[in-house]
Amino acid sequence: MSALLLSDLHLPIGPSPLREGFARFLQGPARQAETVYILGDLFEYWIGDDAGLRDYDAEVAALQRLAQTGVRVRYMHGNRDFLAGARFAAAAGLELLPDPLQVDLAGEPTLLSHGDLYCTDDRAYLRWRRFSRNPLVQRLFGLLPEGARRRVAGTARSRSEVDKSHKPESIMDVNADAVRNAFARYGVTRIIHGHTHRPAEHDYHIGGRACRRIVLADWRPLHMEYLVCEAQGWRRQTV
Repeated sequence: MSALLLSDLHLPIGPSPLREGFARFLQGPARQAETVYILGDLFEYWIGDDAGLRDYDAEVAALQRLAQTGVRVRYMHGNRDFLAGARFAAAAGLELLPDPLQVDLAGEPTLLSHGDLYCTDDRAYLRWRRFSRNPLVQRLFGLLPEGARRRVAGTARSRSEVDKSHKPESIMDVNADAVRNAFARYGVTRIIHGHTHRPAEHDYHIGGRACRRIVLADWRPLHMEYLVCEAQGWRRQTV
């Protein structure tokens, strides 16, 4: 049996080829897997389980149907959907994961992450990450009316796009030392993550071991990709 991994779909609230592609994925290849790992940013934004369960009712129901077939669905927060909580998990029939998470994939010790933790050169983003993940900040945000939360999310998204346009490309990628430290700390030979929107494979030699970092692809209307990990190896596949 295989494990399928995907991230950074950024599904919008309105009709979209991305939402149609995700529906095809859940109804097709996902049903042949043992486990599906979603490593963050499935949604363009998630302002709370109350609104999110309405905005993405079709996806939540489809995830629940997949889980009911016996496929294990495991979900890691990204930087756009970190407010997805227990109500979402229960409704979708999935398990919320810590970031990072060490697992065994096809017999190989593997570290899974959304990936933003390793972008340590982008200090402004990491400050925002620490602030936005603070439980008190999240509690206060959740007390705002839904309309106000949507405006805050929209402003944050727009500001993020402006900020990215002024940052050097290298800052928004993972830091090489951070990656090497993760390999050494967790004793894995493979790291799989998303976030950077730079799908590729990177090879390392750490502590006498051959290691590989696999970066998942972000989804686009003309290219919707997931990673298949199985005993025979791994491969990238499109929906």
